[in-house]
Amino acid sequence: MKEEVDRSRRSMLWIAPLGGVALRMPAVLLGQKKQGAEEGDEEVTPTEDLMREHGLLKRILLIYDEVDARIAQQKEFPPDAVTNSAKIIRSFIEQYHEKLEEDYLFPRFRKHNLLVDLVNVLQQQHEAGRRVTEQILALSGSGLKSSGDKQKLATALHQFVRMYAPHEAREDTVLFPALHKIVSRNEYDALGEDFEKREHQLFGKEGFEGMVPRVEEIEKQLGIYDLSQFTPR
Repeated sequence: MKEEVDRSRRSMLWIAPLGGVALRMPAVLLGQKKQGAEEGDEEVTPTEDLMREHGLLKRILLIYDEVDARIAQQKEFPPDAVTNSAKIIRSFIEQYHEKLEEDYLFPRFRKHNLLVDLVNVLQQQHEAGRRVTEQILALSGSGLKSSGDKQKLATALHQFVRMYAPHEAREDTVLFPALHKIVSRNEYDALGEDFEKREHQLFGKEGFEGMVPRVEEIEKQLGIYDLSQFTPR
């Protein structure tokens, strides 16, 4: 009997006190948690996946804002910074991120007759955004030799930012939280697997992780990478 008690005690480990109370956890569970952390396992939910991609989009909107401001102040800027940003928008946001929303989310909201008006506007804005991206790519790729071309680019950049800032904010605060109302837990988990599969099909193993350094390089090119420079003095 004493041997069984000792074995049970050995299977429990004391961990750091929480609020003055020491807690115990089975050693096997601690081992599993540690192993997962060491292996770098990461589970990203469907909405978390979409929202971090919105973070990437937001950083490009800030790049567009910077170029727009420089045009207004008649300052120089590298046209390829705009071209490379627009290419990320087209491939990662429009052809991947937005297609996820259009193929997996919007039909479900329409089927359940929930937030249909919002979904319709979001769909229209996706289509409008793609037209503006084509304008941005055409203008930035032309070399922007005339002031007229720069002004056209500034207008296109402003239109894109003006639409997508509220667009992504509305999705993050209204659409994505409502997804739990219309899908089961199993269906929600399956969406995450579908998103990951689509991402790997289009971008290999990198995907989001590969896009972030590309955006960082553009930020450095424009001198807006250092976050501390935006802190009020």
